Amino acid sequence: MVDTAPHWPQRDLVLRTPRLELRPDDDAGLAELVEVAYAGVHPPDRMPFLVPWTDADPRYLGRGTLQHFWSERARFAPEAWALHFLVRREGRVIGVQSLTATQFAARREVDSGSWLGLAHQGRGFGTEMRAAILGYAFDHLGARYARSDAFTDNAASLRVSEKLGYVRDGISIVAPRGEPVENVRLRVTADRFVRPGWELVVEGHGAELAGLLGAA
Repeated sequence: MVDTAPHWPQRDLVLRTPRLELRPDDDAGLAELVEVAYAGVHPPDRMPFLVPWTDADPRYLGRGTLQHFWSERARFAPEAWALHFLVRREGRVIGVQSLTATQFAARREVDSGSWLGLAHQGRGFGTEMRAAILGYAFDHLGARYARSDAFTDNAASLRVSEKLGYVRDGISIVAPRGEPVENVRLRVTADRFVRPGWELVVEGHGAELAGLLGAA
């Protein structure tokens, strides 16, 4: 088997927290993620996502999920990149935490998004995994700003942002299911980031990966 590591340095990146392990997506992990999605991500009467991907026909949800992540890999470049970390608890995938940026070398700004399977919500994992990618972005990539957003009825996501030091930065009106919804924009700076009471362990972040992310 051909070793792709020299050409895909993010493959070796690992973020470790007290309870979680975050690694950029791989095909075996994506297969697990699909099963988590099929088991449920949110109550059917709510839609927490700008793109309502969980409303897809169940016959095609799995294929669509794989195609999305594969397309993100294909577009990966220093000018615009997305690290989709599969979040594992005791070796099993429980959700995904994304870290994205456009023109990072100049702007030093990242954005984030995430979801957890319903069975894993309400246990503090959302805060832990967001704190992990913020620590990585600020301390290892040299980011100055981080953005996120959440609908006004997504109290859990808004609480995570508040705990970590984000402040509100305006609203926009979106319509993921055809009805208007307020979307709250949030922003945190490196100096306002409320750090957790544990140390993030980062492995596999070297000069080649830093260059690929525009962080060299």
